[in-house]
This record gives sequence, C-alpha cells and structure tokens, in this order.
Amino acid sequence: MSVIWLLIIGAAAGFIATRLMRIEADIITTIVIGMVGALIGGLVLRALLAVMGFGAGLVGAILGSLVLIWLWQLYTGRK
Repeated sequence: MSVIWLLIIGAAAGFIATRLMRIEADIITTIVIGMVGALIGGLVLRALLAVMGFGAGLVGAILGSLVLIWLWQLYTGRK
C-alpha cells in the first residue's frame, strides 16, 4: 500500500478515531492525527495487509489514530 493511500485512509481514520475517543479537535488536527495514525498503523500492520487487504489497512489506520490520540491526551493533558 502506498504512502499516499495511507494518508487518504488516514483522513477518514482520524475522523472516526476522534469520535471514538470523544475529543473535540479542529479539522486540521483531526486530519493530521488520522494521517500520522495511518502511517503508524499501516507500517505496524504491513503483514496483515498482505493477507487481508484493504480491511486491514483501514483497521490499522484507525488503531494507529487511536494510539496517537491516547498519547496526545496523555502528554498534553487535553481531553
């Protein structure tokens, strides 16, 4: 999966992740969280991508975004 595709999925994943974590973030922050989360999740779940395809990419992007939001809340104290 190309990096560009991960970034596109990441924008959607950021939106889903911010809603799941119940945080209020502006659009730019939401997209950046999703993109970075998509890169993290996509790279970590590279082996699953080979086996399961697109579904694993979306799951990895959402999981990566959730981890990034959790770390962001942990270190900034924001909710």
